[in-house]
Amino acid sequence: MNPRLKKVVIGVVVLGLVIQFIPTVRSNPEQRETPDAPPEVVTLLQRACYECHSNETTWPWYTKVAPLSWLAADDVSGGRKHLNFSEWSKYSAKKQAHKKEECWEEIESGEMPLWFYMPLHPEAKFTPEEMELLHAWGKPGGNRDEGDEAGEHDEGDED
Repeated sequence: MNPRLKKVVIGVVVLGLVIQFIPTVRSNPEQRETPDAPPEVVTLLQRACYECHSNETTWPWYTKVAPLSWLAADDVSGGRKHLNFSEWSKYSAKKQAHKKEECWEEIESGEMPLWFYMPLHPEAKFTPEEMELLHAWGKPGGNRDEGDEAGEHDEGDED
């Protein structure tokens, strides 16, 4: 082996070992609840969405190996920040209605579940019948109060 290539390989291996010691936050806060939805919808959400959008994340082995650990922790943190089903009651009724609409729009458009999530989690794929259930739960105007406008947010709430 070329001496220069050997040094590069050794450097990469050492770097790979060193980055394993950089801490990553993989937590599951205590608060756990379910959204106001029919039981079959809750089951679908738990199966396909809770890994990133709840406090019930399962952290598989690859989420303990850097740099995948950083990516997984960042995805879960971002998912929970945008929508956390385990903290559903913290959203106002108006915000819940908006979150339901967003859920449906993201699923219908194919933006959720994320494309890179699907190979490791094929159970997150929805059948046409499941899509109908989710649409009935999250369709626009489903639970909106009179006078509210689509996309309106509570003051201080983030999406």
